[in-house]
Amino acid sequence: MLELADVDAFYGNSRALQGINLKVGAGEFLSVLGRNGVGKTTLMRSILGLMDRVTGRLALDGSDISALRTYQRAKAGIAYVPQGRGILPRFTVRENLMLGTFAAKAPDGIEEWVIDLFPVLKDFLNRYGGNLSGGQQQQLAIARALLAQPKVILLDEPTEGIQPNIVEQIEDVITRLNREHGITVVLVEQNVAFARRASHRFALLEKGRVVAKGAIAELTDDLIQRHMAV
Repeated sequence: MLELADVDAFYGNSRALQGINLKVGAGEFLSVLGRNGVGKTTLMRSILGLMDRVTGRLALDGSDISALRTYQRAKAGIAYVPQGRGILPRFTVRENLMLGTFAAKAPDGIEEWVIDLFPVLKDFLNRYGGNLSGGQQQQLAIARALLAQPKVILLDEPTEGIQPNIVEQIEDVITRLNREHGITVVLVEQNVAFARRASHRFALLEKGRVVAKGAIAELTDDLIQRHMAV
């Protein structure tokens, strides 16, 4: 499904990722873990083509996407929910959602099943995105990404800074997207408990390198202590 082979990524002349080799199978759930500043967000940006320069090979369903621009990767089936959510504050919820449909292969407006995942959005379709709470904005960002009809969704710390009563709802939706809708999930996360509950596989990053990866059952307390403890 999604494969990275010997991927290096650069900000200017500074190499931020080094020799990344990862495979995520169709319908799998991969959690990318590590301390702050180790390259997790850079990895997400590299997959979507948002870095200054990336070397190595990136493939989706066996097709090399390394030379594709960001919008072409989106149309190929990769959706991204960034840190900070990227909501347009002066666009309504409906307008923010419609932006997601532009990358869909067969755009069909705002699909009902997406709205059903986040019922609060149905009540706020005409409200400005900037007037939503942080949790509501995160739900909007995920819904917008789903309207691109992705094969793979990249989620960068989707529960960071979210009020506790909304975190569980968002975690439940992310798990359902994978289990019920078959969407491949690549999740950057600090919450090890959620990663263990939801993921099939994990990758641990340290200083821009993958230092451990495997089935989620292999994510030991020792690995967490060595590579995530502050």
